[in-house]
Amino acid sequence: MHFFLTCHKWTGGAIIPIDGKTIRGSYDRNQGKSALHVINAWSAEQRVVLAPMKVDDKSNEITAIPALLELLDITDCIITIDAMGTKTEIAQKIIDKKGNYVLSLKANHPTLYAQVREWFQQALGASFFWA
Repeated sequence: MHFFLTCHKWTGGAIIPIDGKTIRGSYDRNQGKSALHVINAWSAEQRVVLAPMKVDDKSNEITAIPALLELLDITDCIITIDAMGTKTEIAQKIIDKKGNYVLSLKANHPTLYAQVREWFQQALGASFFWA
C-alpha cells in the first residue's frame, strides 16, 4: 500500500531530503515476514514528512525513490539523497521534474568517485575555491 500527504503548494527552493529507514521490531519471525522498510520525503522548512512510502517486499530504495518522486511537485526544489540513491536514473527523474539535486558519493562508485576526486584536486590547484 502506498500513501502520501500533500501539505501545501511549493514556492520553490525548498530542500527535500529523501531517506529510507527500517522500522525496528517490525519483523515477524514466526510468520517469516521481514521488517518494514519505508522511504520518506521530508520538508526541511516545514519539518514534516511529505510523502512516506512503504518499500515493497523484494525491492529496495533504489526502485522506490522514483515512485516517491512521482508523487511530489519538486519544481525548483533541492532533493538530497544518500549514497544508496546515487543513480543516473534517479538524477534524471529529478531533472525531468524540474528539480535540483545533491547526491552523496562514496567509493562504492569507483569510476565516478575517481572523476569527482580528480576534479576537486584540479580545482584546488587552480584556486577555484575562494577563501
